[in-house]
Amino acid sequence: MKHIVVLTGAGISAESGIKTFRDADGLWEGHDVMEVASPQGFARNPELVLDFYNQRRRQLLTVGPNQAHFDLAKLENNHKTTIITQNIDDLHERAGSKNVIHLHGELLKARSTFDETDICDWKTDLVLGNVCKKGHQLRPHIVWFGEDVPMINKAISICETANILIIIGTSMQVYPAASLMHYVPQNTPTYFIDPKPNIYSNKNLTVFAEKATIGVKKLLSLLNKSL
Repeated sequence: MKHIVVLTGAGISAESGIKTFRDADGLWEGHDVMEVASPQGFARNPELVLDFYNQRRRQLLTVGPNQAHFDLAKLENNHKTTIITQNIDDLHERAGSKNVIHLHGELLKARSTFDETDICDWKTDLVLGNVCKKGHQLRPHIVWFGEDVPMINKAISICETANILIIIGTSMQVYPAASLMHYVPQNTPTYFIDPKPNIYSNKNLTVFAEKATIGVKKLLSLLNKSL
């Protein structure tokens, strides 16, 4: 059975109403990125950082998966499929996908500031005074700038086994995630879906200059004829 590996970014969740970081009015508006997405920013002003993610969490709980999420979930019915996402939302899971790797953490989880492996589900506001079992402050389970990406090695191993690679809604400019496409076996058929693609079709790469819901539908129609 062929292994389909899917790399997703903010663009796939944009149609669900979640703003993308690249938009002019994106999530970082009004905040220097290092204020709200770095260990240093958290150390300086933890209340600001917690409030920033509380707002993101509240918004996430008001939206749902879009058709692109649901269509990708259906792939698992007939094919070995792994989704590697840069997104911190849970829309892939809510659509029914079971094999999802979150490179940059998960918004609906929190972790101890003392032990990064002490992770718990968290769907309400996270405030100062919320502590782990050992009494240490909890923080968003998000990979901030300057921190290691714990899941990157697992993601690399998955990409090395890909028979088909699908990239959706990401500029592939943020490292180390952007490096993953270079770990798939040589000549692996690759499909890129983005309304404003920064690459062009070539021998092994097919580009769909479409938003995710349309591009995924077109791609799956194409793949269903060949798989």
